Amino acid sequence: MDEVISKITQNIDTLWVIDCAILVFIMQAGFMCMETGLSRHKNSINVALKNAADFGVSVVIFWIFGFGLMFGTSYNGFFGTDLFFFKTDKAEYMTYFVFQAMFVATAATIISGAVAERMKFNGYLIMTVLATGIIYPIVGHWAWSSSFLSKYDTVNQLLIATGQIRTTGWLSDLGFVDFAGSTIVHSVGGWIALAAVLILGPRIGKYSDTNKGKFTGSSFPLAVLGTLILWFGWFGFNGGSNGAMNEAVPLILINTFLAAAFGLLTGLSISYLRFKKPDPFYIILGPLAGLVAITAGCNSMTSVTSIFVGIVGAIIAIIVNEILNKYEIDDVVGAVPVHLAAGIWGTLAVGLFSDLSILDTGLDRFSQIKIQLIGVISIGAFTFITSFLILKLFNKVYPLRVSPVQEELGLNIAEHGAVSVEHDLITVLDKQSASGDLKIRGPQDPFTAGGVIGLYYNKMMDKLESSEAEKNKWRSRISKEIELAVKVQENFIPKRNLKNYPVKGINIPAREVSGDFFSFYPNNENIYFIIADVAGKGIHAGMVMAKASTLFEVLSQGKVDLNEMAFHMNNDLFNTKTAGMFVTGIIGNYDIISEEIKWVNAGHQPALIRNTKGNFEEFESKSPPLGVIFQNNKSVYQVDKKNIKGHRFYSFTDGLSESLNKNNEEIGIEGAKKIINNNFNSSLANELDNISKEVLSNSHKDKLNDDLTILTIGK
Repeated sequence: MDEVISKITQNIDTLWVIDCAILVFIMQAGFMCMETGLSRHKNSINVALKNAADFGVSVVIFWIFGFGLMFGTSYNGFFGTDLFFFKTDKAEYMTYFVFQAMFVATAATIISGAVAERMKFNGYLIMTVLATGIIYPIVGHWAWSSSFLSKYDTVNQLLIATGQIRTTGWLSDLGFVDFAGSTIVHSVGGWIALAAVLILGPRIGKYSDTNKGKFTGSSFPLAVLGTLILWFGWFGFNGGSNGAMNEAVPLILINTFLAAAFGLLTGLSISYLRFKKPDPFYIILGPLAGLVAITAGCNSMTSVTSIFVGIVGAIIAIIVNEILNKYEIDDVVGAVPVHLAAGIWGTLAVGLFSDLSILDTGLDRFSQIKIQLIGVISIGAFTFITSFLILKLFNKVYPLRVSPVQEELGLNIAEHGAVSVEHDLITVLDKQSASGDLKIRGPQDPFTAGGVIGLYYNKMMDKLESSEAEKNKWRSRISKEIELAVKVQENFIPKRNLKNYPVKGINIPAREVSGDFFSFYPNNENIYFIIADVAGKGIHAGMVMAKASTLFEVLSQGKVDLNEMAFHMNNDLFNTKTAGMFVTGIIGNYDIISEEIKWVNAGHQPALIRNTKGNFEEFESKSPPLGVIFQNNKSVYQVDKKNIKGHRFYSFTDGLSESLNKNNEEIGIEGAKKIINNNFNSSLANELDNISKEVLSNSHKDKLNDDLTILTIGK
């Protein structure tokens, strides 16, 4: 009878754990929804695919060797040495593997949200292999290795009991306790995420003055749905870690529930105190931080204590999130504040508040706190240092970050070739506007805004074609709709209409392919500008010029700060490695309302500002050329600024300063100033035209020795 009861109990326990494993699997969908909602729409497909791909990669790697490293026979308490390519015919063994595989997938997915919107898909999968195949199994062995062999290996029980086979890790031998993984799962994922975001750097424009540190996610409702799914799955995460359906489970579940609920209220309260309104990001951080914090001690704390742990966890996560933003460490979904910071707190809380009789480590309160601290520090140091060094080294061989152009375009298109309904519709409307072909139809989808527009647009087109008599009437109406659509498109991609801007540039190439260029990018009351000179000639110079010009336009569209723009342009041009060429240039921004001009001079000719009396103020370069040395800090590119009300700003390439006077001598900067004064005109266009004519007339061959490029700004 006892055997029958034991068998029934064992089956119930197995069923409970496998059910909990399914709940943990559902968390993968929660992570996907939350991360997609907090990422911008242009990267939503990339984020979703990463969440699906990392699950498959992590489970396969864990089966091949991760499970063995984590739960195999221990080598001096540091890592396992067997159980690779895990196989068994015992149901309880299979159940244990499935449950643990869900945990390793969770650790991998934590990293995904932090590095979203700028990391290469292949680079992310490589990082997943590092996290789930090496780091997580090793630190897991330190604290959790005894949970498999000591419980399930009935063949070697005697050898295990006598110490002839070691199954315990060195941290568990000391008495370290992390019931369901505040540190082993969540902080490990958070440490790797922190290493990755430090190496990758922030998203372009994230901390620009214009954006004020905020990028709006594609869908906060989707992010909240993801949070609720995670909350739901967490009952399996913590409940299944008990390994059995017994009297401990209700306490585990209620502690999990209360910590999350009070974490949510904490986030809500802090958002009211700070912003006088409920901030959606804080409401997402709150419950997740509470869940992470209680995970380590949910089986050994009272409900009141769990509430306190959840509240403090939420406060810590919000504080750490603000610290990261202060130091411009860009974590898209708050993975580091939630999983790392709250995970550390929850692990230490085990020593502070848990019932020592439930922990059953034989340690007093002070000793337990000390061992918990040792575990946090040792796991954190190993995880962060290992992941940082490996990723840093790998990044030098295979850059983990996409190019600035790809980042601004969006990873949906750049990494996966996907486009949105809105993008397709605008393309169709633009094509129809240009061709006049009324048979063209747009994409339609009743579940997207662009698709609904396409649906009604196509219905209207059908009516037009069905009635020959009314075709002319409808044609007029359709033309107006198309014109409106084109105007909408122009809002997305500003045209170079510079009528309202007191700016002008001229470029006269000395050869067929010019290495000089200038460009303007209007952005409401501001206009971005660049003038640059590629060090080199011929087709290679033209290629570098095209690359630099494209980078300028892409970054200007995102209203990126000037020093950050120069920083990204420099590193992208450096990595291009086109025949060792580099670019000197001035990148700036002019506010037509305040008439303030800001610029970065990257190794270029000095910028000049002419006052009403014809005197010049000269500004030498303070920053290195673009593309010479890979930079790690955007502060290398220093910004100058000046209010030019009533004055004019001039910048030019050496085609002007190195042009010849009538005595066949280079005119230099002073000669350039003289030519500007000789030809000063209220019309910028006439002024530049006259300057170029004088330079050409002074040339004995009536031919330029170098490209002549001049840019001027001012009313």
